[in-house]
Amino acid sequence: MRAGARALSLLSVPLNVQVLLASAEQPTSLAELRRAAGLPPQTTMRSHLRALTELRVLERSRAAGFPNAGEYSLTQSGRGLVVLINLLQAWLNTAPEGPVPIGSAAAKNAIKAFVEGWSSTLVRALAARPLALTELDRLINTLNYPSLERRLVAMRLSGLIEPYESGGRANPYVVTPWLRRAIGPLAAAALWELQQGFLRSAPFGRVDVEAVFLLSVPLVEFSGSLSGSCQLVVEIPSGESTKSSGALVKLRNGRVESCVSSLESTPDSWASGSSAAWLRAIVMDEASELALGGDSSVVTELVQGLHGALFDRRRFVSSGTGSGAKDDGRHAPSGAREM
Repeated sequence: MRAGARALSLLSVPLNVQVLLASAEQPTSLAELRRAAGLPPQTTMRSHLRALTELRVLERSRAAGFPNAGEYSLTQSGRGLVVLINLLQAWLNTAPEGPVPIGSAAAKNAIKAFVEGWSSTLVRALAARPLALTELDRLINTLNYPSLERRLVAMRLSGLIEPYESGGRANPYVVTPWLRRAIGPLAAAALWELQQGFLRSAPFGRVDVEAVFLLSVPLVEFSGSLSGSCQLVVEIPSGESTKSSGALVKLRNGRVESCVSSLESTPDSWASGSSAAWLRAIVMDEASELALGGDSSVVTELVQGLHGALFDRRRFVSSGTGSGAKDDGRHAPSGAREM
């Protein structure tokens, strides 16, 4: 799985979400967890609890006064997943057909469709330009034609992609604004994985970096007169050295003129850092670990704008699982700074 996919896959399972939310406030017994999850079979519940405990998301302790009974509580890692649940709910609340409750079948399908598209590099391919199934089949050699078609159908039914009117004989697909905003929870999931030393997660590599920038930069709102070029660089470890990857963004009069996955030697401004530094800047609005240079107005507005575009509360219904209230504060949805 690519970076971020494992955490999102965990939260695509409704029972995992129900267990984590039920354990959020205090230690909870098996019986209480089963009731909160709608009384699934005890063997099913025990299997999920065992898996979450092995991942160190939950911890089991003896209940006071009942030596044979156990209670489950969240670890610090588990609390990070609850933050991610809130961020996913904020994204699901902006689904094209209306808010989708996390833990529902519709949420499971949407998250799974995004994860499969992300892990198969299908999302990266479509981030660059509209592509038809036949074109994608030539570009992606890790999937056979039926598997690729199945992923495309799942993404289309979930509202992540849509047909693009090209005027030609082919039927290309283009990413929707909703898929672009999925980069918010994806980046938070990748940061959570990075913080868990015991997880064998894929590193945040070139394909991931390019997809994140190509999808999120067009969402950023700039000052009306801002123009210039800015290079976004991620330094990726490669053996004993590092390799640079990223995107070149060109602005004209406050609009993104182009965003391409290439680097040039003389941009007007630049921002550079490790994948961890970039994830903290995007998710937590903490850019102190990035090196910035050149035209400060362009680079500062672009770096800060990535966080605002993906976690602006004015664009999201409240991230609480039961609330539909709006919030005018331009900050990450509740808990993002606690990752």
